[in-house]
Amino acid sequence: HRHLPTHHDMSLDELKAGFFYSNGAYGRTWGVRQLAEIATDAETGEKVVHFKGIAGTCRRKKGHCSPAEFARWAKYQVALQENDWKRVGGDAPPAESQAA
Repeated sequence: HRHLPTHHDMSLDELKAGFFYSNGAYGRTWGVRQLAEIATDAETGEKVVHFKGIAGTCRRKKGHCSPAEFARWAKYQVALQENDWKRVGGDAPPAESQAA
């Protein structure tokens, strides 16, 4: 059976430096992170994602993780529009209708 696209993990080629992503959660656990850069670890050759927390539970936090971990965390890309974080692309309902 088909999985609904809302539940898919982001694919690694959807992760791009400088863009903003949300974990798609509701209420207090909701967060937005900016993908600051995708670097390559000099010792292991593994890719490392550096991110900055922008809003919600991630606000003012910084961190890094593997691209796979970031892709698991990030449900979709968002952009700030008129002081509101809106999902980019997809056919999600507007944020206002999701307010709990």
